[in-house]
Amino acid sequence: MTAFPFDNSYARDLEGLWLKGLPSRASDPKLIRFNQALADELGLDVSTLSDADLAAIFAGNDIPDNAQPLAMAYAGHQFGHFSPQLGDGRAILLGEVIDRRGLRRDIQLKGPGRTPFSRNGDGRAALGPVLREYIVSEFMHAANIPTTRALAVVLTGDEVYREIATPGGVFTRVASSHIRVGTFQFFAARQDMASVKRLADFTIARHYPDSIQAPRPYLALFEAVLERQAQLIAKWTAIGFVHGVMNTDNMAVSGETIDFGPCAFIDHYDPHALFSSIDKNGRYAFSNQPLIAQWNLARLAETLVPLIDADQDTAVRLVTDVLETFPARFEGHRMAMMRAKFGLITARDGDADLVKRLLDLMQIQTVDYTVAFRTLANADSHEAFLALFAGKEAVETWLKDWRNRLEAVGTDAASAQAIMRTVNPAYIPRNHRIEQSIRAAEDLGDFAPFHMLVDVLAKPFDNQPTNIAYQTPPLPEERVTKTFCGT
Repeated sequence: MTAFPFDNSYARDLEGLWLKGLPSRASDPKLIRFNQALADELGLDVSTLSDADLAAIFAGNDIPDNAQPLAMAYAGHQFGHFSPQLGDGRAILLGEVIDRRGLRRDIQLKGPGRTPFSRNGDGRAALGPVLREYIVSEFMHAANIPTTRALAVVLTGDEVYREIATPGGVFTRVASSHIRVGTFQFFAARQDMASVKRLADFTIARHYPDSIQAPRPYLALFEAVLERQAQLIAKWTAIGFVHGVMNTDNMAVSGETIDFGPCAFIDHYDPHALFSSIDKNGRYAFSNQPLIAQWNLARLAETLVPLIDADQDTAVRLVTDVLETFPARFEGHRMAMMRAKFGLITARDGDADLVKRLLDLMQIQTVDYTVAFRTLANADSHEAFLALFAGKEAVETWLKDWRNRLEAVGTDAASAQAIMRTVNPAYIPRNHRIEQSIRAAEDLGDFAPFHMLVDVLAKPFDNQPTNIAYQTPPLPEERVTKTFCGT
């Protein structure tokens, strides 16, 4: 039997906050991709294992020694409506390892079959969403955005049925933890404050150990979670990412991006961009993400109120004061990211207006967000940048003001552009490229487009002359305007 160095603190320390789960057997598992670099980082020795061995492990057919497969309990507000019991309906946590940096990491299978929380679901995952999560999560990591990671993709040999029959897959996800806002909500909704306290203490020890020294540790925990979410959503905004389904059960308290369902990246700049086929009212549109993050954090705050102070009014006042700092924190982080995208190394009055003016021009003239910033960062002259805009006069004025802003602090354009190339990717997971790789895999059994896309996106800030086609925005007929969750 295979042995991984599991040390399963969630199973050991939080008895009663999870239920046992065991993967169902896949009929003919085949390894599609294995992330050897991540396995090395996690301290997993797979040197003696064949692809068939790895496929059996990451399909759930071969459970490694010392694993303790379990399904985590959680609730969640889904599109604003509270569901008191959700839980891991198609995911099983195999266990935790201590990686080579001394950090604790979860290893979880997504799509290995039914769990005690599956309700009427089959617990399986279709291949398409599995490939999407691998592509996008590994890109996010390469782009320096906190995220869960992709360890493996396995084809199960079994079909799953959604609208139609599609090939089944299992995705192996790695996370700092899978504790969500909804995890706290599950126990708070049951008035089980003993379990909320155990979960809060566990979260502090695992993610925010400095909070234990604070006069009010649970308030400090909330503030730490809020700060990480402000940073995370600012990074999403700067890169043009639309999560698509920011339910409270899809917000990790670690501050990592989690659950890549109907996610997408904007092509032309549009603050109202919306892709998710299930988001009928635009709740989770691009520009709404900071508002929803604060709303979700308010739901976390509600679960912590009894722990913060014995007097409810005092606790509510304290946690509300922290919650109300979110917009300023988010905007501070967003502007820091945007200054870097513009090559501005210092903060000055007028920067927000300079940023807004270009974004407004990009929106009015439907200019591609990623291409515009990368072109501004790359061009020896700015003719290529100007050529992106149909109306030249306003953007020429903006470009002059941008140069003046650089010169005002003694920054030349070349130095600014060197900074810009480290934060403005040349390559993003274009929605049409993801869809092309999924169609090739599902319809033709051809995984070459998937592997190629993952490889290109592993170096998003590099100029890759042989892969220049992956920078190109979609043709009108290639545009993907709807994305799907896959459950």
